Amino acid sequence: MDNYLIRGGKALKGQVHISGSKNASLPIMAATLMAADEVVLCGVPDLEDINVMSDVLRLLGAKVERENDVLIIDTRNANSIELPEYMSRKMRASNLVMGALLARYKRAAVAYPGGCAIGSRPMDLHLKGFRALGYNITEECGVMYGEAEKLGGQETLLDFPSVGATENIMMAAALTPGITTLRNAAREPEIIDLQNFLNRMGARIRGAGLDTIRIEGVSKLHGVEHTVIPDRIEAGTFMVAAAITHGDVMIDNIVLEHIQSLVAKLREIGVDISTNGSWVRVSGHQALHSADIKTMPYPGFPTDMQPQMMALMSTVPGTSIVVETIFENRFMHVHELRRMGAEIKIEGRVAIIKGREKLEGAAVEASDLRAGAALVLAGLRARGETRVGTLEHIDRGYDKLHCKLQKLGADIERRTAAGSR
Repeated sequence: MDNYLIRGGKALKGQVHISGSKNASLPIMAATLMAADEVVLCGVPDLEDINVMSDVLRLLGAKVERENDVLIIDTRNANSIELPEYMSRKMRASNLVMGALLARYKRAAVAYPGGCAIGSRPMDLHLKGFRALGYNITEECGVMYGEAEKLGGQETLLDFPSVGATENIMMAAALTPGITTLRNAAREPEIIDLQNFLNRMGARIRGAGLDTIRIEGVSKLHGVEHTVIPDRIEAGTFMVAAAITHGDVMIDNIVLEHIQSLVAKLREIGVDISTNGSWVRVSGHQALHSADIKTMPYPGFPTDMQPQMMALMSTVPGTSIVVETIFENRFMHVHELRRMGAEIKIEGRVAIIKGREKLEGAAVEASDLRAGAALVLAGLRARGETRVGTLEHIDRGYDKLHCKLQKLGADIERRTAAGSR
């Protein structure tokens, strides 16, 4: 089993290029099932989650080819409406094919998805939206069945601005007759990218990025070439990497407005950040101080950056408080950070962090994707050697993370039981 061996204490310096967004690529890949022609997706990151979604599409009968960061997807011969449990359990985003399958075939059978064990992410909001569109939805033995009953646009109010539910309902409604109004919709940049992709294929959707989205159903969607947006969470992770190592890093291929909440919080604690168009320069060499963080739906502070920020705050003098409002189990990295000397106390969904100047290297395990990133960042700062295991989680969301860190001067190796690679 692979692990990272990190020898900490080196300030990161240089320039890093951010890959395309994982969380934008996955719903767009699912939406290719709705196209009547070949689709070309550019800027797609080389990640395990992307590989899984590619396998999902192939299982449904699509043809998927990769050339560097370009995916060529042809779903014209796709012929299956069923996604079995063994495949859906590999990744949470596998549930996004249900909206696309319903749109194309007017019926679907999708097993409940898996993914990181960071908390409850129920499908009830997705199913509520499908029912509002006129689908008969039943559940049996862990499988969700949907079949068209009396389709037509309707108004749907989400109880919570769920990203996945917003995406799934948008896809299903794009080929549903009438006008669908989705209220309390998620506002994440990935929602906007999905809207732009669908509209380029011939859909009529407006309002993404706001809390109300209006979808006018059309009869057919065509193929298109599309470039996915940069990954704002990867960008944020490298920003924190520069800050925690007291480095100086230029980060390019970003959309500044997508990371404003993180930029504001890093500036609040004393990180020097300069921006110009599609790049950000982060200098963390001056004295930093504590701050409080509360995760919120976009445009609030992202839950996907909470573990990385907790690693940083563990090295900042003073007491910081982190409140996690999105996922109830997103503090699983705390135990591993404590192994490295972090002083963190958990009270429900609140973490109280007493910062200290140094962390100590230790053998730790990544419990989920962003927890793994946090442990890597802590290892970059820690004295001595840190070994981060269970890299399959990190591989799900970071494109060649150790290679990019090496180019910035980090002493990090990826090793197997037989040695390094």
